[in-house]
Amino acid sequence: MTEKLRVGILGATGMVGQRFISLLDNHPWFEVVTLAASGRSAGQTYAAAVEGRWKMDTPIPAAVKDLVVMNVNEVEKVAATVDFVFSAVDMTKEEIKAIEEAYAKTETPVVSNNSAHRWTPDVPMVIPEINPQHFDVIEHQKKRLGTTRGFIAVKPNCSIQSYVPALEAWKEFEPYECVITTYQAISGAGKDFKSWPEMVENIIPYIGGEEEKSEQEPLKIWGHIENGEIVKAAEPKITCQCLRVPVLNGHTAAAFVKFRKKPTKEQLIEKLESYRGFPQEAQLPPEHPEHPLLPLALVTEVVETAPPFVCEAQALRSFSVSVLPHLGQGTFSSSLDTSSSKISPHLLQRYSYMGMTILLRFRPAVRILPCRVSPSGSRVLYINSSQ
Repeated sequence: MTEKLRVGILGATGMVGQRFISLLDNHPWFEVVTLAASGRSAGQTYAAAVEGRWKMDTPIPAAVKDLVVMNVNEVEKVAATVDFVFSAVDMTKEEIKAIEEAYAKTETPVVSNNSAHRWTPDVPMVIPEINPQHFDVIEHQKKRLGTTRGFIAVKPNCSIQSYVPALEAWKEFEPYECVITTYQAISGAGKDFKSWPEMVENIIPYIGGEEEKSEQEPLKIWGHIENGEIVKAAEPKITCQCLRVPVLNGHTAAAFVKFRKKPTKEQLIEKLESYRGFPQEAQLPPEHPEHPLLPLALVTEVVETAPPFVCEAQALRSFSVSVLPHLGQGTFSSSLDTSSSKISPHLLQRYSYMGMTILLRFRPAVRILPCRVSPSGSRVLYINSSQ
């Protein structure tokens, strides 16, 4: 691509909009040229509009600090400045549906982080590693909208992206029933600990609307196109409970899965290690992990079940966020030398969760597989080998 595409962000001052801005900074294909938000922010520079409200760990990118925020409701005016938009607007569901369709009808493609259009039958809800073929439904959507270039595509609920890719890799073993618990970070609610102090050392055992999303959206991901619409799959049957936990970034899922064809632990691991999706095959930017589903560490045995918990672990690559589904979730910093291919014997990693101390005891001389990961995408996998 010789010229970058001009990108606009709708809802640019909110937490999701800020995340879009951070992720797109110095992107090889996209250049953020337009930021749009509510009338309260319109007319201000972006730096002024988010003063005291910037929630990312990195500073506001220099390329956008001085951009003047436009009014998101001035659809024609905003659309005239861009090639396509990312949508992160904070409105009612019906308002989101209306404004995203309004942008699409200006012949502006809309890539939405919102849930409003996830169940619109001709709107693809895509995890690129799993169902890029659903983009084919866009041609039918364009006929409905009366457009030649404008359309809407959406991403699924953030929590399902923790377990659906693994189930996809294990599809040949025919998973038919899943009982899942999600442990969802507060950033998923657009919050940090400064704006939500009551979440410190707290757990909320219910998140309104999340259970239905977690149970039903995977079925659309695995569905098929029929008569210009996406028809959801019949299986697997998913039962989910969703908890809000005191973690800033990174959702976790503990999944108990029944398979018609009984896999071994080694087969499950091999499928995760070898899985490659469309982004890897097409080598899309930025650098995608060569093995997108490879866990960061494999907990092979719980050695001590009383505090402090001790687990035997095999490190598969360098990591910064640890998840032990059967014990909880917490964060610790790895001291592993990522330039080395070996881990010293008896290396212990310690982290705390809700007052508990958990130790990971690594096997000696375990190879670290090089792979680029983002902190929010880190995972540790625990596989119970009992059949």
